[in-house]
Amino acid sequence: MYILVTYDVQTSNPQGAKRLRKVARICKNYGQRVQNSVFECLVTPAQMVALEQELTSCIDHTSDSLRVYQLGSNYQRNIKMIGKETSFDIEGELLV
Repeated sequence: MYILVTYDVQTSNPQGAKRLRKVARICKNYGQRVQNSVFECLVTPAQMVALEQELTSCIDHTSDSLRVYQLGSNYQRNIKMIGKETSFDIEGELLV
């Protein structure tokens, strides 16, 4: 399933800055960053559960915000990009 993960982590103290880096690192393990606090991820249902558990365990539930949007199987038709493209086709071939 194709999902969009967005987050807002309170960074007014050193602990918040550390949480922000940790959330970004977790998201990067599952997908690609398309904006500062936005990741596109192609995950299985099991990976979705694992991702949510990892993120839930590291945020501060009183000051941080996390949103996960499921875009469905026809996600390509639902994405409208304007301006500089910052991502690659997550299902396409990747040459290393």
